[in-house]
Amino acid sequence: MASPFSHIPLPAGRTTAKPRRQGLTMMMDWGLPLGQQADWLGLVAPVVDLAKLVVGTARLYEEDYLRRKLDLYASHAVRPFLGGQFLEYVFATQGMDGVRPFCREAVRLGIHAIEVSDNVVALGDDERRTIIATAVECGLEVHGEVGSKSEDSGAETLIAQANTCFEAGAGVVLVEGAELLRDGAPNRALTDGLRAGLDTERVIFELSGYWVPGTHHTDNYQLKVFLVRTFGPDVNLANVLPADVWETEALRCGLSVPGPMHREAWSHGATP
Repeated sequence: MASPFSHIPLPAGRTTAKPRRQGLTMMMDWGLPLGQQADWLGLVAPVVDLAKLVVGTARLYEEDYLRRKLDLYASHAVRPFLGGQFLEYVFATQGMDGVRPFCREAVRLGIHAIEVSDNVVALGDDERRTIIATAVECGLEVHGEVGSKSEDSGAETLIAQANTCFEAGAGVVLVEGAELLRDGAPNRALTDGLRAGLDTERVIFELSGYWVPGTHHTDNYQLKVFLVRTFGPDVNLANVLPADVWETEALRCGLSVPGPMHREAWSHGATP
């Protein structure tokens, strides 16, 4: 389809065609009604790759309604997955015995991926490995998550947790957004450490949000700017709210408030 202002080039470092392996954007679904979901996807689907059914919200739908939501995402080539705190709830209330039935139910419903995290319920390495391996055995993709909403874990700990996830079968690892902000500013020491110790093409950096005490919208926006400037327009970003998806793509392309990166590099398609 024709694009307006098509004579103005976008950065060569931004992957635009789906399915993307890099430059992933994960959108949060806190309970979008079908009509709103359809409206948002009518605009943003070309720049959204993943949709998280946040926390345990998937348990609250009528089954037919949930299936219609999943089908709507699939029709727009957006891959939905279950947020990690739902599985944490299962593990906290049912133990390891609840993990396999949970995974089988996800598969029955047509859900192809889950997140394995320990934001609320701490996991040891053996528990993390067993849960991820069980999900993979059930036919699910696994998005591992590392980090804490309340503590500064440090790069060494997060790298070790991420490698445990990869070794157990996770395809990608998400880094908790609260770890990436410290005292209202991007945690540069952490991102430098993660960049040195992990293949960041397999890492999705979460934004923080109102659910984390002390997080302000301006600080979170500056974190997003920092991540794009540090890792380039094809950085993998998670926890983007529907209303922020379009601006996030504009930011990747140098068309948002901070403007383009270094102009000479940008004009030649180089990663900033």
